[in-house]
Amino acid sequence: MARAGLDKDPHDIADMFDGVAKGYDRTNSVMTLGFDRRWREQTRRVLDAGPGEKVLDLAAGTAVSTIEHARTGAWCVAADFSQEMLRGGKSRAVPKVAADAFHLPFTDDAFDAVTVSFGLRNMNDTVAALREMARVTRPGGRLVICEVSQPPAKILRWLYHNTVLRGLPLVTRPFSSNSEAYAYLAESMRDWHDQRAVAEMIAEAGWGEVEWLNLTFGVVALHRAIKP
Repeated sequence: MARAGLDKDPHDIADMFDGVAKGYDRTNSVMTLGFDRRWREQTRRVLDAGPGEKVLDLAAGTAVSTIEHARTGAWCVAADFSQEMLRGGKSRAVPKVAADAFHLPFTDDAFDAVTVSFGLRNMNDTVAALREMARVTRPGGRLVICEVSQPPAKILRWLYHNTVLRGLPLVTRPFSSNSEAYAYLAESMRDWHDQRAVAEMIAEAGWGEVEWLNLTFGVVALHRAIKP
């Protein structure tokens, strides 16, 4: 298993998510104490998709986030590079596509909005992935990223790193099909950028009007941007 602080090999990451596909949604709910549902609702509200719009949900996993966006009446497609994760969401009635985030199988300007929930940090070239998302989004279209972040308050950040993340592999072990994968995910959460650094990468990739909103004391953040 590649370490989270090093370059992430896409094949290793795909294999890892294939290995945790079974029981993935249940394990996520356990390790987030049920906050995952609230974060999905917030992401849907910020994306603000509507009937007639086309939405790409990238790194969609089992499509649980895609279904949330589809509730708005928008046409939503789930894309992920782990086929096992997509198979895990076979009961969810949205289109699903196996896709590489760096070479998306869609034409330029195909979508009104693109969203990623808890998948950006697993892409080994963040700016390149964000540029590819911009390519498939029409001018004036939106980007919304929901991702783990770093609590701004020092004491909360220390507690988060030294209690929550250290205990995560132990908490998820009874529910997960791959405990090593959750050790990697905990490390990736600890090493991920803060809110401002993510906003700067989004701007570097060509997106405009970048802003962010902290959720749950900054443990998670929503970033929103517009394609010029």
